[in-house]
Formats: sequence, structure tokens, C-alpha cells
Amino acid sequence: MSGLQLEGTMDAPDFPAGLEWLNTPAPLSLDRLRGKVILLDFWTYCCINCMHIIPDLKRLEAKYARELVVIGVHSAKFDNERDTGNIRAAVARYEIEHPVINDGGFEVWRSYGVRSWPTLILINPVGRVIGVHSGEGIYDLFDSAIGETVAYFDRKGQIDRAPLKLDLERAHRPPMLLSFPGKIAAGEKSGTIVFSDSNHNRIVIAGLDGEIKDVIGDGSVGLQDGPFESARFFRPQGVFLDEPSGAIYVADTENHAIRKIDLNLRVVTTLSGDGQQASAPREGKGVRLNSPWDLVRVGGLLYIAMAGPHQLWTLDLATLEARVHAGSGREDIIDGPLKSCALAQPSGITTDGARLYFADSEVSAIRSADLDPGGRVETLIGQGLFEFGDIDGPRQIARLQHCIGVHYHDGALYVADTYNHKLRRFDLKTKELTTLAGTGARGWKDGEASIAQLNEPNGLCFVDGWFLIADTNNNLIRIFDPKSNLLSTLMLKHPERLSRSRGADINPNIIRLEPQIVSERASQLLIEIELPPGTHLNAGAPSHLRASSTNSKVAAIENATLDVQAPLVAIPVRLTPGETVVQAALSLYYCREGEEALCFFREERLEIPVRVTPDGPEVLTIACRIDGA
Repeated sequence: MSGLQLEGTMDAPDFPAGLEWLNTPAPLSLDRLRGKVILLDFWTYCCINCMHIIPDLKRLEAKYARELVVIGVHSAKFDNERDTGNIRAAVARYEIEHPVINDGGFEVWRSYGVRSWPTLILINPVGRVIGVHSGEGIYDLFDSAIGETVAYFDRKGQIDRAPLKLDLERAHRPPMLLSFPGKIAAGEKSGTIVFSDSNHNRIVIAGLDGEIKDVIGDGSVGLQDGPFESARFFRPQGVFLDEPSGAIYVADTENHAIRKIDLNLRVVTTLSGDGQQASAPREGKGVRLNSPWDLVRVGGLLYIAMAGPHQLWTLDLATLEARVHAGSGREDIIDGPLKSCALAQPSGITTDGARLYFADSEVSAIRSADLDPGGRVETLIGQGLFEFGDIDGPRQIARLQHCIGVHYHDGALYVADTYNHKLRRFDLKTKELTTLAGTGARGWKDGEASIAQLNEPNGLCFVDGWFLIADTNNNLIRIFDPKSNLLSTLMLKHPERLSRSRGADINPNIIRLEPQIVSERASQLLIEIELPPGTHLNAGAPSHLRASSTNSKVAAIENATLDVQAPLVAIPVRLTPGETVVQAALSLYYCREGEEALCFFREERLEIPVRVTPDGPEVLTIACRIDGA
């Protein structure tokens, strides 16, 4: 974007009627936004380049909070991405806080003449296009352009600094125990599973029975080494459990880093990466990385599916030198020698010990790579950047849709066919692709595999006769039993062990109620909990209430912490005439009726002004309604 003309050269086309909008209470128009600098972000949520500019957009929104309005124009590449529900999940996953349009029919795209993702278009406060840019690395460019635009139109009195009313999608999502789990690994000897609870910025260790054993990470975003309780990650994805050494290796995706978890010392260290995205590939020790998405160990090397530069890398665990193993950096599906072949956003990787296999998501492909640096890349399934579908059969006709996960087991590759919402099997001998579980429609349903449903599955592994699946958009871990041909949901036991590190999206909601009057003769205060319709308290998790009073002379609370086992909780008190504020902190685990694995966690804090009188009501019942699922 050069030669910025602040007055603009063409009127910006307005948004067509009838499109679905997210994060806003009503559709917007350019007339409604008159006086604002507008930045249109044309994106599609599969695209790694689109993901990379989200932090830059957040920085711009923070700096020009009163003058700038960013509007995400989601023009889908894949069929699955045209669904507003799926876009809604992506908006929540990437914590997008500006209005987003579902431009599934490419109406806005065509009206602006856009040709690639991401493309950004800058519109001045009087509705004229003043700049266009495609690609990453946008902050400095648009910081300068927006600053100039604001200053110029401010002098003309044409800047509107009134806040834009939003209705964020995340406000309508009930907090769940897991948040977009990414990849999963398991150990036969230890009987444990390890998975990345990506949007809670942590790694979870559980038993095969679902019992939560440990949590690594405090839930906050950051690149911080140290003990399990204080370490920090940023939307980690790939995990590799190395049982012999007692280590877990982590692709800490949005920190652009590879981390090591030492299970014996209970500490996290960083092996490569410094939290900043590499602007250009550079090999060696202490280099920057670019969106590592998955990893597998073979001998002394970690092989990394490096989604950002469309390459496979290695990290030597002895020297900590990082090097390109396969891929020229060009985004395409071209087989051949490792260094000259082209990949397209590799997002899952596995091995049979002799070769690497990887899910090349943007070309909806499963491909193989030799371990020998002089070897080759070959495509097993996949045709091109815009060739995708949902077809079983021989490799020549078989089709996938943006597959992200792959796992080798017993002569076959098992594929998390993410945008087809399926688990599939590719036989390495017959070269046939078959569907094992999923209907092709997103959803959550257990049962016989042909009618069961998944929702954008990501990682998978095999252990103890089962396939475990990180069912990302369902926020669940699922189990496929090939013997019974049943898909089920892993019930998490002792979910309260997750509470020390819950992530930023489970913050207490403070509810301030109207003042209440009660008699000094009352011996208890009653809290009535109204859960969302169709849900009940989880009997397997200890919900509890902690009560306090700002004036203990007026209300002395005898038992400050109470188990919550029923909707009505009695708080024992001794009352004396006067005024106080009773505070009640509720920590609730609840599930949907008949769907016990769909468990939610909620914290509510009540503040109730209470006046104690000699002649007030002797029974005070305080209603607490929990909104959500």
C-alpha cells in the first residue's frame, strides 16, 4: 500500500442486505459508520496467514479504539467454512472482538475486487477507499496510514469517536471444562493421555478412565518457563509423549516455540523460539519459528509440521539446532526432492519409524516424506489447493476437506478429516480411503459410528485398543472403539483439578442484587440456584459456595464454605439489627440432562445488601439464575 490518498479515489461499496453478522447486535452500513476509519479484513478461518495478522489487528484496535472499526469479511475457501455456526466458533477461538460478516457467497469480496486471503482495505471517514494491502506484516503499514487518516479528518471535524455497540459472540458461550482441545497423545506403559487444551493455554494429563491427573500451565497467555503451576503457553497444539525419557514435547503454536515438559522435575523449558513469529526462515540454534502445529520424535530429532512457512522442520534435541527438512516455502502440492517440493500448511504429523506422514491441510492432502535428507515427498491423497470433497475409495478419487490430524497404526493412516467432521482410515497397502465415524455434518452425538457426530476433530492417537480424538469444536475428547464400532465421549473425572488453571474465558460473573430485608430471628439465608434449562449439577464434581459478610457484627456467617448438592443452599447465620453486604461465591459444575460428558463450569459472585430488622421476614430466599447452555 503506497501513495496513500486520504481523500480517496472511489466510493466504498456498501454491504449487501441479508448477510449474517457476528459480534454486533444488528447489521452495519457504511452510512452508519460515517466518521469512523474502517479497515476491512478479508479472511477465511482455515488460512494460517489470516491467523497471523489477528495480533496486528488487535494492536491497531487497541491503539485507535475510538476512531477505528475493523470489520472481518469472512469469505470462505472451504464449504465447511460457509456455515455461520462454524465461523462463530472460529470467532470465539481466535477471540475476535470486532464485527464479522459471513460473506459465504463472495458478494463483498467481488464488490471490492479482492483476489486473495488475507486482503485488507482501508476506508476513510467519508466512505472512500484509500488503501489496499494483501499478506502479512500489516501493523506498521496500517498504523502509519490510520494515524495519518485520523489526523487529517480530525482537522476537518469529520471523526466520530462515539463507541460502537457490540454484542460479542463469546458472551453467549457457556464456559466448558475444555476450550478447543487441539492434539492428543497417549502412553501404553503409563496408561495416561496428554492433550493440549489450546484456548485455556495449558496441557492436561489424564488417565485412560478420564481422571484428571495433572495440569501444566496457569491458563494465562505467555511464554514462561518454570514449574507446572506457573508456566505459560499460547494456544499450544501438538504434543508428543516420550515415555522412556519422561518428557512431553509441545508445539506451542502461537508462541512460535517448541517446549519441553519434564515430568520428573515438573518443569517446562523452551527448546526453540522466543515468542515472535519468524519473518523469514533461518536455520540454526536460537532461531525464530513460524506456527509449529504438530511434532513427532524419531531418534534424536523432533520432526515439526511448521504450518506457517509450509514446511517440515527438524529440531536436534542434542544441539537444539532447527533446520528445514522438507518444503521450498511455496504453498502448493508439488512432489519431489525434499528441498524443492511444495507443501501447504502441514498441520499434523506421524511416523511408522521408517517414513513421515503428514496432513497437508490447505490442499486437503495426506502426504509422506522420507527421513533421509536426500529423500522425497509423495502425495497419497490430494489434488490441489481448491480440490477437496468427501469421497471414500481408491486414492485417485478419494477426497478429504482440510484434514488436520493423522496417526499411523498397524499399516494404516487414521485421519482427522476436520472439515468433513469425520474419522477416516487410509490403508497403506490397498491405497483405499474409508470412513470410520461421522456423518459429514457437524454435531455431537455418541453411538454407532455411522450415525455418530464430530465437530471439526483435530488430533488423534491410538491406545489400549481405542482411538482417542480431540473433538475441537465440541470441546471434548472422544473415543472410537473399532471392535464395537461405537463412538463415545470421555467422561472427565475430578474436573475440579482443572480449576487452578481455567483460562481467561472463565472469569467470575459479579451479580449485584436488590437490597433485602430479613428478621434478626432468622438462622439461615437461602440461596436458590436456577441452572439453565435441561441441566443439572454434576454429582462427580464438588460444587461449592463460599459466603462472607462485610459487617460480621450484623451477619456472622458460621460456616463459610458449603458443598452444593441441591439447588437450594442454606447459609447458617447469626443476625443483629443493622446493615451489611452478604457476598456468596459460587463454583458450579453442571451437565446437560442425558449428556453427562457435556460438562460446564461457572463461577458466580453474588453481592446482596441486607438490612436486618427486629420485625423483618424470618425466611430470606435469594434467587441466583445461571444463564448459558
